[in-house]
Amino acid sequence: MEEWNNRELDSFLIEITAKILKFRDDKGEHILPKIRDSAGQKGTGKWTCFAAQEYGIPVTLIGEAVFARCLSALKDERMLASTRLSKPIVDRIQIIPNKNDFIKHVSKALYASKIVSYAQGFMLMAEANRKFDWKLNFGAIALMWRGGCIIRSRFLGDIKKAFDKKCDLANLLLDDFFAKAIEDAQKSWRIAVTSAIHLGIPTPAMSSALSFYDGYSRKVLPANLLQAQRDYFGAHTYELMESPGVWVHTNWTGKGGRVTSNAYNV
Repeated sequence: MEEWNNRELDSFLIEITAKILKFRDDKGEHILPKIRDSAGQKGTGKWTCFAAQEYGIPVTLIGEAVFARCLSALKDERMLASTRLSKPIVDRIQIIPNKNDFIKHVSKALYASKIVSYAQGFMLMAEANRKFDWKLNFGAIALMWRGGCIIRSRFLGDIKKAFDKKCDLANLLLDDFFAKAIEDAQKSWRIAVTSAIHLGIPTPAMSSALSFYDGYSRKVLPANLLQAQRDYFGAHTYELMESPGVWVHTNWTGKGGRVTSNAYNV
């Protein structure tokens, strides 16, 4: 992991993680396995999730990070579940035939996930910027975080460059540098996530990052079925591809009438 900190993942959190992994207690034993796996939280992640929901921005990685802490706090239940619930029976060697290669895959997967996490964070700030007319300078914000913040990293310099090139950049994923970085890491990203799934290892943030990327990069999503379901059970109406902005209701059951609207008010 120390090697990771000499490349694109160079950051304060990677630095301290490498130190934690090596740290030994007074008995000369690694201390990390002795720490109880029940994480606490002060609320900053939850506040971000509240804001994301209020403004309708999919800040999924921070959300998953918060819920992962909540899950970890269910220690007694997890102890019971570990004895009652089945786990995948797999050949680890078959899934990870070469440990060194897999470590490289994980490194690239972490980098790609990190890009998505920051992209989501800047999406949230951009929406708040529009809502409150704040005139935020996102490049300056990235630069500010490099000084004394726990998320400080080399990576923030690349974010500043992206916003310096295009101050109204809709999403970091659309910047040439980050788009290429994702392209280069994508195969490893998918290998890391699918390997974790086969092994039964939870990777909520990394998996969520990949799911967001796949959703964001698709021209069409299955949300049309969701809209149809909402209209069926609640007459919430939906738009047709051929007439966006006009909201219609289908008489799914043969009872009741038909609704159209040019403003969503149902």
